[in-house]
Amino acid sequence: MVSTIHLLGVILTVALLLAVSWLSARKVNDAHSFTTGGNSGSWMVCGALLGTLAGGQSTIGTAQLAFCYGLSAWWFTIGAGLGALVLGLFYAGPLRRSPFTTLLEVVSHEYGHKAETVGSILFLIGIFISIMSQVLSSSAMIGSLFGISTLWASIIGAILIVLMVFFGGIRSAGAGGIVKLVLLYFSSLAAGIVVWHVAGGLTGLANSVDTVYQSPALAQFNGLTDVESIHQRYGSPFARGVFKDLGGCLSLILGVVCTQSYAQCIWSAATTRKARRGAILCAMFMPIIGAACTLVGIYMRGHYVTAEELASLQAAGETLPQGLGVIESSAQAFPAFILKHLPAWLGGLMLGTMLINILGCGSGLSLGAATILVRDVYGNFKRRMGMTSSPLSQLTQTRLSIVGILTAAVIATLLSHSTFINDLGFLSLGLRAVAILFPLSFALWCPGRYKPSRVLLSMPVGVAAMLLANFAALPGDAVYYGLAASLIMIVSRR
Repeated sequence: MVSTIHLLGVILTVALLLAVSWLSARKVNDAHSFTTGGNSGSWMVCGALLGTLAGGQSTIGTAQLAFCYGLSAWWFTIGAGLGALVLGLFYAGPLRRSPFTTLLEVVSHEYGHKAETVGSILFLIGIFISIMSQVLSSSAMIGSLFGISTLWASIIGAILIVLMVFFGGIRSAGAGGIVKLVLLYFSSLAAGIVVWHVAGGLTGLANSVDTVYQSPALAQFNGLTDVESIHQRYGSPFARGVFKDLGGCLSLILGVVCTQSYAQCIWSAATTRKARRGAILCAMFMPIIGAACTLVGIYMRGHYVTAEELASLQAAGETLPQGLGVIESSAQAFPAFILKHLPAWLGGLMLGTMLINILGCGSGLSLGAATILVRDVYGNFKRRMGMTSSPLSQLTQTRLSIVGILTAAVIATLLSHSTFINDLGFLSLGLRAVAILFPLSFALWCPGRYKPSRVLLSMPVGVAAMLLANFAALPGDAVYYGLAASLIMIVSRR
């Protein structure tokens, strides 16, 4: 039950982050400082990266996946951390040596404006899908906290995302990320410690999962036939299959490398060395967050059933086993844990932290999408039309683009509110990686080697192959097929 203390904790926590964002905004005077910052230290870079990576999927999504598949849920934050590491170690130097401020400008310089235009469209679609997942997450959180409709919860979530980044740009995301880093780690560690203590460690967690599946109807509903299958699903890091889980991890790694929002964090650093240090710090922190959320999800699995599972029990003539609670869906695993198993003051802080995690991630993604829209899409349009100036400044264009993107995201969220958050995220990351990973990497490391026409064709072909593999449910992860098709198209000599 949401109490006044819970709500007060949420409001105060969100207000703290918005205040930090507003203070950061006073240093923004032009479009360059809005989008890239320019003199951030290692912790600011880490905060900006974490502020965008540790969103609804890293917390709510990870706990949800752990509720259903156990330890394999950890791959999301492991992949995100490895992605930050690869970005810092292998891409920070080349990106910062380039004279550009978007990834697609790098591609355009090597392969022409057509490649930039195609890449921009595919890239924006990918980022927009991720923004949808953050609006969907914020809508769920706000709706459950305040008991309002999905429409108003989505609108409020979008407005809060705009407020977080509208005035401060990348500085706002970075400063807010540092505050969130402290709050998130305090909250995650507190949740992990509580679970470990209450459950009695990994053995206790495993025993509670075994107990909940003693119900034949519940086990059958989840496709589990015996104790061995239960242990395989919840105790194995590859519960969904080695190629599937590693494919998800690969999507995270490459998606981080190929996302404008994360590249802007690298460009925001004062030096390349500070950029690398910030990325490495982020790589260290992300898996710890995931571990705590995974523990929470497994704990909730051992003590709760979903409303759908309860219906299956009743249909089979069984009653709810004594000691088990009911949650609306697996997505409610983490919020329900906070509300039911933590003191109200700590629960309020954690709910507020989770909400600003989602909002911070949405703000970073929105900033990246707006930058691409203004610099790449609109910039190319002006060049084709022979326009040399615009009635609006680039800073104003970027800010208006953010408002437009969030408005569209709210509409799309309302039309797809039943979609799984993780499905949106994996689709988004895979699409971004398939679209520009090889064009970007070859432009940075081996310029002049591949034909622009082949590179241009590789973008839509790779994305089409990935989507086809996804819809056809081919073995493994769809990202493998997309990357293979893209690479073959580029290196083909025909």
